[in-house]
Amino acid sequence: MSLRARITPTAATAGAVPDSRSGGLALAVLCAGMLMIILDGSIVTVALPAIQRDLHFSSADLTWTVNAYMIAFGGLLLLSGRLGDLLGRKRMFIAGLSVFTGASLLCGLATGQAVLIGARFLQGIGGAMTSAVSLGLLVTLFPGPRERGRAIGAFSFVGAAGASIGQVLGGVLTQAVNWHWIFFINLPIGLAAALLAVRVLEPDPVRPPARGADALGALLVTTGLMTGVYTIVQTGGHGWSSARTLGLAALATALLGAFVVRQAMAASPLLPLRMFRSREVFGANLVQVLMVSALFGFQILMALYLQTVRGYGATATGLAMLPAALSIGTVSLLLSARLGARFGERRVLLTGIALLVVALGLLTRLPVRAGYAADLLPTMLLAAGFGLAVSALTVLGMSGAGPQDAGVASGLFNTTQQVGGALGVAVLSTLADSRTHALAADGHDAASALTGGFRLAFGTGAGLLAAAFLLALVILRPRRGRHAPPPA
Repeated sequence: MSLRARITPTAATAGAVPDSRSGGLALAVLCAGMLMIILDGSIVTVALPAIQRDLHFSSADLTWTVNAYMIAFGGLLLLSGRLGDLLGRKRMFIAGLSVFTGASLLCGLATGQAVLIGARFLQGIGGAMTSAVSLGLLVTLFPGPRERGRAIGAFSFVGAAGASIGQVLGGVLTQAVNWHWIFFINLPIGLAAALLAVRVLEPDPVRPPARGADALGALLVTTGLMTGVYTIVQTGGHGWSSARTLGLAALATALLGAFVVRQAMAASPLLPLRMFRSREVFGANLVQVLMVSALFGFQILMALYLQTVRGYGATATGLAMLPAALSIGTVSLLLSARLGARFGERRVLLTGIALLVVALGLLTRLPVRAGYAADLLPTMLLAAGFGLAVSALTVLGMSGAGPQDAGVASGLFNTTQQVGGALGVAVLSTLADSRTHALAADGHDAASALTGGFRLAFGTGAGLLAAAFLLALVILRPRRGRHAPPPA
Protein backbone atom coordinates (compact mmCIF):
# COMPACT_ATOMS: atom_id res chain seq x y z
CA MET A 1 0.00 0.00 0.00
CA SER A 2 2.84 2.27 -0.80
CA LEU A 3 2.42 5.47 -2.71
CA ARG A 4 5.38 4.55 -4.84
CA ALA A 5 3.48 1.49 -6.03
CA ARG A 6 0.41 3.49 -7.03
CA ILE A 7 1.56 6.75 -8.63
CA THR A 8 3.71 6.75 -11.73
CA PRO A 9 4.54 10.30 -12.78
CA THR A 10 3.53 11.26 -16.26
CA ALA A 11 6.04 12.72 -18.62
CA ALA A 12 4.70 16.19 -17.95
CA THR A 13 4.95 15.70 -14.22
CA ALA A 14 8.38 14.16 -14.35
CA GLY A 15 9.63 16.94 -16.55
CA ALA A 16 8.58 19.48 -13.95
CA VAL A 17 10.53 17.87 -11.09
CA PRO A 18 12.71 20.59 -9.58
CA ASP A 19 16.38 20.25 -8.74
CA SER A 20 17.39 19.89 -5.10
CA ARG A 21 17.72 23.64 -4.46
CA SER A 22 14.46 24.72 -6.09
CA GLY A 23 12.75 21.64 -4.65
CA GLY A 24 13.89 22.65 -1.18
CA LEU A 25 12.57 26.18 -1.65
CA ALA A 26 9.24 24.87 -2.94
CA LEU A 27 8.94 22.55 0.06
CA ALA A 28 9.78 25.47 2.36
CA VAL A 29 6.92 27.48 0.84
CA LEU A 30 4.43 24.64 1.33
CA CYS A 31 5.64 24.15 4.90
CA ALA A 32 5.33 27.88 5.60
CA GLY A 33 1.70 27.80 4.54
CA MET A 34 1.07 24.80 6.80
CA LEU A 35 2.94 26.48 9.68
CA MET A 36 0.81 29.61 9.47
CA ILE A 37 -2.48 27.70 9.51
CA ILE A 38 -1.51 25.31 12.33
CA LEU A 39 0.08 28.14 14.31
CA ASP A 40 -3.09 30.19 14.09
CA GLY A 41 -5.31 27.35 15.31
CA SER A 42 -3.29 26.60 18.43
CA ILE A 43 -2.63 30.26 19.29
CA VAL A 44 -6.34 31.13 19.22
CA THR A 45 -7.21 28.30 21.63
CA VAL A 46 -4.83 29.65 24.30
CA ALA A 47 -5.99 33.27 23.84
CA LEU A 48 -9.75 32.65 24.11
CA PRO A 49 -10.11 33.85 27.74
CA ALA A 50 -8.44 37.19 26.89
CA ILE A 51 -10.63 37.63 23.79
CA GLN A 52 -13.72 36.92 25.88
CA ARG A 53 -12.82 39.57 28.46
CA ASP A 54 -11.85 42.24 25.92
CA LEU A 55 -14.78 41.88 23.50
CA HIS A 56 -17.36 40.89 26.17
CA PHE A 57 -18.25 37.54 24.61
CA SER A 58 -20.66 35.26 26.42
CA SER A 59 -19.46 31.68 26.85
CA ALA A 60 -21.79 30.48 24.09
CA ASP A 61 -20.83 33.24 21.64
CA LEU A 62 -17.11 32.79 22.31
CA THR A 63 -17.16 29.34 20.71
CA TRP A 64 -17.98 30.97 17.38
CA THR A 65 -14.47 32.39 17.16
CA VAL A 66 -13.43 28.75 16.68
CA ASN A 67 -16.58 27.35 15.08
CA ALA A 68 -16.78 29.96 12.30
CA TYR A 69 -13.28 28.99 11.21
CA MET A 70 -13.94 25.24 11.41
CA ILE A 71 -17.19 25.42 9.45
CA ALA A 72 -15.65 27.36 6.57
CA PHE A 73 -12.46 25.31 6.60
CA GLY A 74 -14.12 21.90 6.75
CA GLY A 75 -16.90 22.81 4.34
CA LEU A 76 -14.72 24.17 1.55
CA LEU A 77 -11.77 21.77 1.51
CA LEU A 78 -13.18 19.36 -1.06
CA LEU A 79 -14.36 22.12 -3.39
CA SER A 80 -11.02 23.93 -3.08
CA GLY A 81 -9.12 20.76 -3.92
CA ARG A 82 -11.12 20.15 -7.08
CA LEU A 83 -10.87 23.78 -8.16
CA GLY A 84 -7.12 23.47 -7.70
CA ASP A 85 -7.10 20.52 -10.13
CA LEU A 86 -9.14 22.47 -12.67
CA LEU A 87 -7.75 26.00 -12.34
CA GLY A 88 -4.21 25.28 -11.17
CA ARG A 89 -2.98 24.26 -7.73
CA LYS A 90 -0.33 26.98 -7.64
CA ARG A 91 -2.97 29.65 -8.27
CA MET A 92 -5.23 28.20 -5.58
CA PHE A 93 -2.36 28.00 -3.06
CA ILE A 94 -1.30 31.62 -3.58
CA ALA A 95 -4.90 32.86 -3.54
CA GLY A 96 -5.51 30.97 -0.29
CA LEU A 97 -2.43 32.48 1.33
CA SER A 98 -3.60 35.95 0.29
CA VAL A 99 -7.11 35.46 1.69
CA PHE A 100 -5.81 33.97 4.95
CA THR A 101 -3.26 36.76 5.45
CA GLY A 102 -5.79 39.52 4.73
CA ALA A 103 -8.31 37.91 7.07
CA SER A 104 -5.64 37.69 9.79
CA LEU A 105 -5.15 41.45 9.52
CA LEU A 106 -8.90 41.95 9.95
CA CYS A 107 -8.90 39.63 12.99
CA GLY A 108 -6.08 41.60 14.59
CA LEU A 109 -7.85 44.91 14.00
CA ALA A 110 -11.23 43.65 15.24
CA THR A 111 -12.82 45.64 18.04
CA GLY A 112 -16.22 43.93 17.99
CA GLN A 113 -17.62 40.43 18.09
CA ALA A 114 -19.20 40.45 14.61
CA VAL A 115 -16.02 41.63 12.89
CA LEU A 116 -13.87 38.99 14.59
CA ILE A 117 -16.27 36.13 13.82
CA GLY A 118 -16.64 37.26 10.20
CA ALA A 119 -12.88 37.56 9.79
CA ARG A 120 -12.41 34.09 11.28
CA PHE A 121 -14.84 32.73 8.67
CA LEU A 122 -12.70 34.36 5.96
CA GLN A 123 -9.61 32.80 7.56
CA GLY A 124 -11.30 29.42 7.25
CA ILE A 125 -11.90 30.03 3.53
CA GLY A 126 -8.25 30.95 2.98
CA GLY A 127 -7.07 28.02 5.08
CA ALA A 128 -9.19 25.61 3.04
CA MET A 129 -7.86 26.98 -0.26
CA THR A 130 -4.25 26.62 0.90
CA SER A 131 -4.49 23.28 2.70
CA ALA A 132 -6.60 21.56 0.06
CA VAL A 133 -3.88 21.73 -2.60
CA SER A 134 -0.73 21.54 -0.45
CA LEU A 135 -0.42 17.75 -0.53
CA GLY A 136 -1.29 17.70 -4.21
CA LEU A 137 1.56 20.11 -4.92
CA LEU A 138 3.88 18.08 -2.73
CA VAL A 139 3.31 14.71 -4.42
CA THR A 140 3.76 16.21 -7.89
CA LEU A 141 6.90 18.06 -6.83
CA PHE A 142 8.44 14.91 -5.37
CA PRO A 143 7.45 11.87 -7.49
CA GLY A 144 10.28 9.66 -6.20
CA PRO A 145 9.32 7.51 -3.17
CA ARG A 146 12.34 8.42 -1.05
CA GLU A 147 12.14 12.14 -1.81
CA ARG A 148 8.38 12.14 -1.25
CA GLY A 149 8.75 10.32 2.05
CA ARG A 150 11.26 12.87 3.30
CA ALA A 151 9.07 15.74 2.09
CA ILE A 152 5.99 14.37 3.84
CA GLY A 153 8.05 13.86 6.99
CA ALA A 154 9.16 17.49 6.89
CA PHE A 155 5.57 18.59 6.21
CA SER A 156 4.34 16.61 9.22
CA PHE A 157 7.17 17.98 11.37
CA VAL A 158 6.13 21.54 10.56
CA GLY A 159 2.54 20.72 11.56
CA ALA A 160 3.70 19.45 14.95
CA ALA A 161 6.09 22.38 15.36
CA GLY A 162 3.31 24.85 14.57
CA ALA A 163 1.09 23.30 17.22
CA SER A 164 3.79 23.44 19.89
CA ILE A 165 4.98 26.95 18.97
CA GLY A 166 1.40 28.19 18.92
CA GLN A 167 0.60 26.89 22.39
CA VAL A 168 3.64 28.61 23.90
CA LEU A 169 3.63 31.73 21.72
CA GLY A 170 -0.09 32.29 22.24
CA GLY A 171 0.37 32.48 25.99
CA VAL A 172 3.46 34.70 25.74
CA LEU A 173 1.94 37.19 23.26
CA THR A 174 -1.38 37.35 25.10
CA GLN A 175 0.24 37.99 28.46
CA ALA A 176 3.10 40.24 27.27
CA VAL A 177 1.25 42.37 24.68
CA ASN A 178 -2.39 41.55 23.86
CA TRP A 179 -4.43 38.99 21.94
CA HIS A 180 -4.47 41.08 18.73
CA TRP A 181 -0.87 40.08 18.08
CA ILE A 182 -1.72 36.38 17.81
CA PHE A 183 -3.23 37.31 14.43
CA PHE A 184 -0.70 39.94 13.39
CA ILE A 185 2.06 37.34 13.60
CA ASN A 186 0.56 35.66 10.52
CA LEU A 187 1.24 38.71 8.33
CA PRO A 188 5.00 38.34 7.75
CA ILE A 189 4.70 34.57 7.31
CA GLY A 190 1.84 34.84 4.83
CA LEU A 191 3.37 37.66 2.78
CA ALA A 192 6.77 35.97 2.56
CA ALA A 193 5.24 32.61 1.62
CA ALA A 194 2.99 34.12 -1.08
CA LEU A 195 5.80 36.13 -2.69
CA LEU A 196 8.16 33.17 -2.63
CA ALA A 197 5.47 30.85 -4.01
CA VAL A 198 5.14 33.05 -7.10
CA ARG A 199 8.83 32.53 -7.82
CA VAL A 200 9.57 28.93 -6.88
CA LEU A 201 6.41 26.86 -7.43
CA GLU A 202 6.14 25.38 -10.90
CA PRO A 203 2.93 26.44 -12.68
CA ASP A 204 0.74 23.41 -13.21
CA PRO A 205 -1.39 23.09 -16.35
CA VAL A 206 -4.99 24.27 -16.23
CA ARG A 207 -7.40 21.45 -17.05
CA PRO A 208 -10.90 22.89 -17.57
CA PRO A 209 -13.51 20.12 -17.70
CA ALA A 210 -14.72 19.29 -21.18
CA ARG A 211 -18.40 19.39 -20.16
CA GLY A 212 -18.37 22.13 -17.58
CA ALA A 213 -17.71 22.16 -13.85
CA ASP A 214 -20.08 20.30 -11.51
CA ALA A 215 -21.74 23.38 -10.00
CA LEU A 216 -24.61 21.39 -8.46
CA GLY A 217 -22.18 18.91 -6.90
CA ALA A 218 -20.14 21.80 -5.49
CA LEU A 219 -23.26 23.33 -3.93
CA LEU A 220 -24.39 20.01 -2.42
CA VAL A 221 -21.05 19.00 -0.89
CA THR A 222 -20.18 22.47 0.43
CA THR A 223 -23.61 22.93 2.01
CA GLY A 224 -23.60 19.36 3.33
CA LEU A 225 -20.14 19.59 4.88
CA MET A 226 -20.78 22.99 6.43
CA THR A 227 -24.07 21.72 7.87
CA GLY A 228 -22.36 18.59 9.18
CA VAL A 229 -19.50 20.47 10.85
CA TYR A 230 -21.97 22.98 12.30
CA THR A 231 -24.09 20.13 13.67
CA ILE A 232 -21.08 18.64 15.42
CA VAL A 233 -19.71 21.84 16.95
CA GLN A 234 -23.10 23.01 18.30
CA THR A 235 -23.79 19.79 20.23
CA GLY A 236 -22.10 21.26 23.29
CA GLY A 237 -24.94 23.74 23.67
CA HIS A 238 -27.89 21.67 22.45
CA GLY A 239 -26.98 18.03 23.15
CA TRP A 240 -26.72 15.03 20.85
CA SER A 241 -30.34 13.91 21.16
CA SER A 242 -32.05 17.29 20.78
CA ALA A 243 -34.50 17.85 17.92
CA ARG A 244 -32.20 20.57 16.57
CA THR A 245 -29.17 18.28 16.40
CA LEU A 246 -31.08 15.35 14.92
CA GLY A 247 -32.75 17.57 12.34
CA LEU A 248 -29.48 19.16 11.23
CA ALA A 249 -27.78 15.76 11.12
CA ALA A 250 -30.57 14.44 8.89
CA LEU A 251 -30.24 17.46 6.61
CA ALA A 252 -26.46 17.07 6.34
CA THR A 253 -26.83 13.35 5.61
CA ALA A 254 -29.42 14.04 2.91
CA LEU A 255 -27.24 16.69 1.25
CA LEU A 256 -24.15 14.47 1.25
CA GLY A 257 -26.19 11.51 0.01
CA ALA A 258 -27.50 13.65 -2.86
CA PHE A 259 -23.90 14.66 -3.59
CA VAL A 260 -22.83 11.01 -3.91
CA VAL A 261 -25.71 10.33 -6.31
CA ARG A 262 -24.77 13.41 -8.29
CA GLN A 263 -21.14 12.28 -8.56
CA ALA A 264 -22.24 8.94 -9.99
CA MET A 265 -24.23 10.74 -12.71
CA ALA A 266 -22.17 13.87 -13.50
CA ALA A 267 -20.09 13.97 -16.68
CA SER A 268 -17.33 15.90 -14.87
CA PRO A 269 -17.73 15.00 -11.18
CA LEU A 270 -16.28 17.14 -8.42
CA LEU A 271 -15.13 14.01 -6.54
CA PRO A 272 -14.60 11.10 -8.95
CA LEU A 273 -16.00 8.04 -7.19
CA ARG A 274 -13.30 5.93 -8.85
CA MET A 275 -10.97 7.16 -6.12
CA PHE A 276 -12.82 5.05 -3.55
CA ARG A 277 -12.07 1.89 -5.50
CA SER A 278 -8.61 2.20 -3.99
CA ARG A 279 -8.58 0.29 -0.73
CA GLU A 280 -5.67 2.43 0.41
CA VAL A 281 -7.46 5.74 -0.09
CA PHE A 282 -10.73 4.53 1.46
CA GLY A 283 -9.01 2.85 4.41
CA ALA A 284 -6.58 5.68 5.11
CA ASN A 285 -9.33 8.30 5.27
CA LEU A 286 -11.49 6.09 7.50
CA VAL A 287 -8.58 5.40 9.86
CA GLN A 288 -7.76 9.10 9.93
CA VAL A 289 -11.24 10.06 11.17
CA LEU A 290 -10.85 7.77 14.20
CA MET A 291 -7.22 8.66 14.88
CA VAL A 292 -7.67 12.43 14.62
CA SER A 293 -10.86 12.26 16.71
CA ALA A 294 -8.88 10.73 19.57
CA LEU A 295 -5.76 12.89 19.26
CA PHE A 296 -7.41 16.26 18.72
CA GLY A 297 -9.75 15.57 21.62
CA PHE A 298 -6.71 14.60 23.73
CA GLN A 299 -4.99 17.89 22.92
CA ILE A 300 -7.95 20.03 23.98
CA LEU A 301 -8.87 18.00 27.07
CA MET A 302 -5.31 17.71 28.33
CA ALA A 303 -4.98 21.50 28.16
CA LEU A 304 -8.23 21.80 30.11
CA TYR A 305 -7.06 19.26 32.72
CA LEU A 306 -3.79 21.11 33.26
CA GLN A 307 -5.57 24.45 33.73
CA THR A 308 -8.77 23.47 35.58
CA VAL A 309 -7.41 20.67 37.81
CA ARG A 310 -3.70 21.33 38.14
CA GLY A 311 -3.94 25.14 38.01
CA TYR A 312 -1.46 25.74 35.17
CA GLY A 313 -1.44 29.07 33.35
CA ALA A 314 -1.58 29.45 29.56
CA THR A 315 2.20 29.56 29.08
CA ALA A 316 2.83 26.71 31.53
CA THR A 317 0.23 24.59 29.73
CA GLY A 318 1.97 25.12 26.41
CA LEU A 319 5.34 24.22 27.92
CA ALA A 320 3.89 21.12 29.59
CA MET A 321 2.60 19.85 26.24
CA LEU A 322 5.74 20.82 24.35
CA PRO A 323 7.43 17.38 24.72
CA ALA A 324 4.53 15.76 22.86
CA ALA A 325 4.81 18.13 19.91
CA LEU A 326 8.60 17.87 19.85
CA SER A 327 8.56 14.08 19.93
CA ILE A 328 5.96 13.98 17.15
CA GLY A 329 7.93 16.42 15.04
CA THR A 330 11.28 14.71 15.57
CA VAL A 331 9.95 11.29 14.62
CA SER A 332 8.14 12.73 11.57
CA LEU A 333 11.27 14.45 10.31
CA LEU A 334 13.99 11.93 11.13
CA LEU A 335 12.46 8.45 11.25
CA SER A 336 9.12 8.13 9.46
CA ALA A 337 10.40 8.25 5.88
CA ARG A 338 13.27 5.82 6.57
CA LEU A 339 11.07 3.35 8.38
CA GLY A 340 8.40 3.61 5.69
CA ALA A 341 10.93 2.88 2.96
CA ARG A 342 12.34 -0.11 4.83
CA PHE A 343 9.26 -1.72 6.35
CA GLY A 344 6.33 -0.25 4.41
CA GLU A 345 3.84 2.42 5.42
CA ARG A 346 1.32 -0.08 6.82
CA ARG A 347 3.71 -1.45 9.43
CA VAL A 348 4.82 2.04 10.39
CA LEU A 349 1.18 3.13 10.71
CA LEU A 350 0.26 0.16 12.92
CA THR A 351 3.28 0.75 15.16
CA GLY A 352 2.41 4.42 15.55
CA ILE A 353 -1.23 3.73 16.42
CA ALA A 354 -0.20 1.04 18.93
CA LEU A 355 2.00 3.58 20.74
CA LEU A 356 -0.90 6.01 20.82
CA VAL A 357 -3.24 3.41 22.32
CA VAL A 358 -0.76 2.96 25.18
CA ALA A 359 -0.31 6.74 25.54
CA LEU A 360 -4.02 7.44 26.06
CA GLY A 361 -4.53 4.19 27.97
CA LEU A 362 -2.13 5.43 30.65
CA LEU A 363 -4.38 8.43 31.22
CA THR A 364 -7.31 6.25 32.28
CA ARG A 365 -5.55 6.02 35.68
CA LEU A 366 -4.80 9.74 35.86
CA PRO A 367 -4.75 10.89 39.51
CA VAL A 368 -6.18 14.18 40.71
CA ARG A 369 -2.79 15.33 41.96
CA ALA A 370 -0.84 14.04 38.99
CA GLY A 371 2.91 14.52 39.02
CA TYR A 372 4.20 15.70 35.68
CA ALA A 373 7.24 13.43 35.40
CA ALA A 374 5.51 10.27 36.63
CA ASP A 375 1.96 10.64 35.31
CA LEU A 376 2.04 12.94 32.28
CA LEU A 377 5.48 12.88 30.67
CA PRO A 378 5.26 9.20 29.57
CA THR A 379 2.11 10.01 27.57
CA MET A 380 3.75 13.10 26.05
CA LEU A 381 6.71 11.00 24.87
CA LEU A 382 4.59 8.11 23.60
CA ALA A 383 2.71 10.67 21.49
CA ALA A 384 5.67 10.26 19.14
CA GLY A 385 3.57 7.45 17.67
CA PHE A 386 1.54 10.15 15.94
CA GLY A 387 4.69 11.21 14.11
CA LEU A 388 4.97 7.69 12.70
CA ALA A 389 1.26 7.27 12.00
CA VAL A 390 0.47 10.63 10.40
CA SER A 391 3.32 10.47 7.87
CA ALA A 392 2.42 6.91 6.82
CA LEU A 393 -1.26 7.79 6.68
CA THR A 394 -0.56 10.84 4.52
CA VAL A 395 1.27 8.67 1.99
CA LEU A 396 -1.59 6.18 1.99
CA GLY A 397 -4.27 8.85 1.77
CA MET A 398 -2.73 10.15 -1.44
CA SER A 399 -1.88 6.75 -2.87
CA GLY A 400 -4.81 6.36 -5.25
CA ALA A 401 -4.58 9.77 -6.87
CA GLY A 402 -3.13 10.30 -10.30
CA PRO A 403 -1.74 13.71 -11.23
CA GLN A 404 -5.16 14.90 -12.44
CA ASP A 405 -6.80 14.08 -9.08
CA ALA A 406 -4.03 15.06 -6.66
CA GLY A 407 -5.82 18.23 -5.59
CA VAL A 408 -9.14 16.58 -4.81
CA ALA A 409 -7.37 13.72 -3.01
CA SER A 410 -5.57 16.32 -0.88
CA GLY A 411 -8.88 18.08 -0.22
CA LEU A 412 -10.55 14.79 0.73
CA PHE A 413 -7.71 13.87 3.11
CA ASN A 414 -7.88 17.27 4.80
CA THR A 415 -11.68 17.09 4.95
CA THR A 416 -11.68 13.82 6.87
CA GLN A 417 -9.06 15.31 9.16
CA GLN A 418 -11.24 18.34 9.96
CA VAL A 419 -14.39 16.26 10.41
CA GLY A 420 -12.50 13.87 12.69
CA GLY A 421 -11.16 16.74 14.78
CA ALA A 422 -14.57 18.38 15.20
CA LEU A 423 -16.23 15.05 15.99
CA GLY A 424 -13.55 14.08 18.51
CA VAL A 425 -13.75 17.32 20.47
CA ALA A 426 -17.56 17.24 20.50
CA VAL A 427 -17.88 13.59 21.56
CA LEU A 428 -15.06 13.44 24.11
CA SER A 429 -15.96 16.81 25.65
CA THR A 430 -19.61 15.76 26.00
CA LEU A 431 -18.61 12.48 27.66
CA ALA A 432 -16.23 14.23 30.02
CA ASP A 433 -18.86 16.83 30.96
CA SER A 434 -21.57 14.22 31.57
CA ARG A 435 -19.29 12.12 33.76
CA THR A 436 -18.15 15.17 35.71
CA HIS A 437 -21.73 16.21 36.50
CA ALA A 438 -22.62 12.66 37.55
CA LEU A 439 -19.65 12.45 39.92
CA ALA A 440 -20.37 15.90 41.35
CA ALA A 441 -23.97 14.85 42.00
CA ASP A 442 -22.64 11.82 43.92
CA GLY A 443 -20.70 14.09 46.27
CA HIS A 444 -17.21 14.18 44.72
CA ASP A 445 -15.29 17.42 45.02
CA ALA A 446 -14.71 19.55 41.92
CA ALA A 447 -11.18 18.31 41.18
CA SER A 448 -12.13 14.62 41.56
CA ALA A 449 -15.25 15.04 39.41
CA LEU A 450 -13.33 16.81 36.66
CA THR A 451 -10.58 14.22 36.71
CA GLY A 452 -13.12 11.40 36.48
CA GLY A 453 -14.63 13.04 33.41
CA PHE A 454 -11.24 13.41 31.77
CA ARG A 455 -10.39 9.76 32.50
CA LEU A 456 -13.54 8.60 30.70
CA ALA A 457 -12.76 10.81 27.71
CA PHE A 458 -9.17 9.57 27.48
CA GLY A 459 -10.32 5.96 27.76
CA THR A 460 -12.81 6.55 24.94
CA GLY A 461 -10.01 8.06 22.88
CA ALA A 462 -7.91 4.94 23.46
CA GLY A 463 -10.87 2.87 22.25
CA LEU A 464 -11.13 4.94 19.07
CA LEU A 465 -7.42 4.36 18.44
CA ALA A 466 -7.81 0.62 19.00
CA ALA A 467 -10.61 0.61 16.41
CA ALA A 468 -8.34 2.53 14.02
CA PHE A 469 -5.64 -0.11 14.55
CA LEU A 470 -8.04 -2.93 13.69
CA LEU A 471 -9.32 -1.14 10.59
CA ALA A 472 -5.79 -0.48 9.37
CA LEU A 473 -4.90 -4.12 10.03
CA VAL A 474 -7.87 -5.43 8.02
CA ILE A 475 -8.55 -2.88 5.28
CA LEU A 476 -4.98 -1.85 4.57
CA ARG A 477 -3.55 -5.36 4.37
CA PRO A 478 -0.98 -5.87 1.58
CA ARG A 479 -2.26 -7.00 -1.79
CA ARG A 480 -1.38 -10.47 -2.94
CA GLY A 481 1.66 -10.59 -5.11
CA ARG A 482 2.96 -7.21 -4.01
CA HIS A 483 6.65 -7.33 -3.22
CA ALA A 484 8.03 -6.09 0.03
CA PRO A 485 9.50 -2.60 -0.13
CA PRO A 486 13.24 -2.41 -0.78
CA PRO A 487 15.48 -1.63 2.17
CA ALA A 488 16.39 1.99 2.72
